[in-house]
Amino acid sequence: MTEVFYFFFSLRKKIIITVSSAFFLFLLLTGFWQSEKTGISFTEYSEQIPGSEVTIDMVPVEGGIFIMGSPESEQGREDDEGPRHPVQVNSFWMGKYEITWEQYELFTNEVIGELREELAGASRDIDIDADALSTPTPPYVDMTFGMGREGHPAISITHYAAVMFTKWLTAKTGRFYRLPTEAEWEYACRASSDDAYHFGNNPAQLDNYAWYRDNSNRRYQRVGTKEPNSLGIHDMLGNVAEWTMDQYHDDYFKRLEGDPAVNPWFKPEVLYPRSVRGGSWQDDADKQRCAQRRGSEERWKMLDPQMPKSLWWHTSAQFLGFRIVRPAEIPSREEMQEYWIEAMEDF
Repeated sequence: MTEVFYFFFSLRKKIIITVSSAFFLFLLLTGFWQSEKTGISFTEYSEQIPGSEVTIDMVPVEGGIFIMGSPESEQGREDDEGPRHPVQVNSFWMGKYEITWEQYELFTNEVIGELREELAGASRDIDIDADALSTPTPPYVDMTFGMGREGHPAISITHYAAVMFTKWLTAKTGRFYRLPTEAEWEYACRASSDDAYHFGNNPAQLDNYAWYRDNSNRRYQRVGTKEPNSLGIHDMLGNVAEWTMDQYHDDYFKRLEGDPAVNPWFKPEVLYPRSVRGGSWQDDADKQRCAQRRGSEERWKMLDPQMPKSLWWHTSAQFLGFRIVRPAEIPSREEMQEYWIEAMEDF
């Protein structure tokens, strides 16, 4: 006889599942569930970048509905964090850590001619022509600024460079990677919490979870050295602020449509500002909150002597990095193309 099971996942989403056997429920609860659309297990995994020993750890984030933004009563709240609105996001994997120099420099050191040979004839779920990729120009200064390389987050990366990294990674692995949307970022950061921080409202506990102004010793730190949130994702608060896929709008919440708004994304149409989340090693405790937002600025290239300015480096944004996501549902080729943001010259 068919049985109906009622239960709650940790993200406060009620699920009703009809199965022919309790065995299939066991598979679901123990992490062996496979997406009907992707045919892959929705569990934590490590993506080894082809041609290297370097891996990127990915954590599953079960989709659901949450209340995005902050209440007016939240300490440190700014006007661009509301009014709060219900938002629904689909399931995705998110990088367990911020992208490190070891991972990013595989991209910066890539030779397109060699990549073309590597991809030729390779069997992948997603094919991208090597000639559709660009790689960064060499920086004219040490982009670590003496703060550390091995195990440390890649910094001063432009939005275009971060997007191009995800396109390169997609080409290398045959699996679709991109930056998180603002909504996905906040959903994963909160990890079912409705408080100012994913661990509660008491900033006195921030030392356990984040590198910020009071404890960072004026520099970024190795990724993963603070406690993760309840999903197992590290450094969502502090260390380096993180790019999202969105154009920054100070009236973001007024632009949301639907109740809930489903997978909102505001595709960038102009170079500035683009949306950044998460606070950094330079920022005070109130800037580490889950709902805190900021937009990119032209002055982040203030030290760049070139004209036009570099497509690849925000030399004056030594607090800025990124992490990646992979949607559980594979998008169409047309949908993927929407995420490959075109370069815009910066004068």
